[in-house]
Amino acid sequence: MSTFVIVGASVAGGLAAETLRKEGFDGRVVLVGAEPVRPYERPPLSKEYQWGTRSEESVFLKPPGFYEEQGIELLTGRDAVSLDTRSRRVSLADGSRIGYDRLLIATGASPRRLAVPGADLEGVLYLRTLEDARALRERISGSSRVVVVGAGFIGAEVAASCRRAGLEVVMLEVLPVPLQRALGPRVGQVYADMHRAHGVDLRTGEGVAELRGHGRVERVVTTSGHVFDCDFVVVGIGVAPETRWLEGSGVEVHNGVVVDELCRASAPDVYAAGDVASWWHPGFGERLRVEHFDNAQSQGVAAARSMLDKEIPYAPVPFFWSDQYEVSLQYVGHASGEDPVVFRGDPGSGSWSAFYLRDGWLRAALGVNRFRDVSAARRLIAAHVSVEPEKLADEGFDLKTLAREVARSR
Repeated sequence: MSTFVIVGASVAGGLAAETLRKEGFDGRVVLVGAEPVRPYERPPLSKEYQWGTRSEESVFLKPPGFYEEQGIELLTGRDAVSLDTRSRRVSLADGSRIGYDRLLIATGASPRRLAVPGADLEGVLYLRTLEDARALRERISGSSRVVVVGAGFIGAEVAASCRRAGLEVVMLEVLPVPLQRALGPRVGQVYADMHRAHGVDLRTGEGVAELRGHGRVERVVTTSGHVFDCDFVVVGIGVAPETRWLEGSGVEVHNGVVVDELCRASAPDVYAAGDVASWWHPGFGERLRVEHFDNAQSQGVAAARSMLDKEIPYAPVPFFWSDQYEVSLQYVGHASGEDPVVFRGDPGSGSWSAFYLRDGWLRAALGVNRFRDVSAARRLIAAHVSVEPEKLADEGFDLKTLAREVARSR
């Protein structure tokens, strides 16, 4: 009987295990997770879970008995420490080893740590796991002042959740605007204005020099010398793919586990999916590593099918969303914050879109409370078509009709 091992009881790993059973695999399935809980969704942890509109139980992918019912061996609280691709064994921190016929790596990513004096003080929080989210919710409910370090998606969403709860929020960002790497300077400025309008003391071009306190963090000293008192600190300065346990395994790693469009790694019968996977996208003609929920769930399914020799190239139009205050953003495609951007609608109106171009091609689009544009753009990006910037900017030009025409012509 074949044994398929999945390391990482994440969204990608959990859905891969589920897909193996749905697709008819009747061999042994072992799902190994470092956390002491079954697979769950991460997006609510910075938003609805903090607001109290999502319960803890609601974030889990499946009810408690699902994995046993499906014959999936769920091993929680078990860290993988090494991989031997020659003997086809995964070693765990408790000294046990698991043999595999095929292996899926779905270990996700870990938060980058703040490396300044005082970073180890109590009250310095990161948000990645359910345990982290519990600690954050407890702090929010009993505090009045917070410093958020980093204005990427996690930092910006946490800042918005803290303001919603009535806390005084200082947000520090070393770049000129929030979300600059992902969305570029022009869109980032819109978000800077939004956070400030909601009462966030946003300091850009500002890093952290030191954290001070007696046993717990009490103040933050910035690189320009400003000092901010606080009850706690939340750090959101990015993540790194969790590949340390693969050192010496022979699996190629470069900004994640390197895989092809079928999620296959460099070692035989080894696959990867989710935040940890750097995969070749045949449509975009480049290697991507996407740290968002939609990719994790879709690639987990795709990897499971590849493990069953159902070889369908994984080439989606990436998608993610972010809710901050009353503003809901949806983004499709893949672009750099440095790519030229075209706006449709007034960013100050609460309903607008932005389109990212590269070499004349539509690469990505975002919509703020304007989801028709996002839906049409997704079709256009998938079709790899060139659209004149003037048409993208013209609110009278029907993108949906153009998308239909492109689809009919193919």
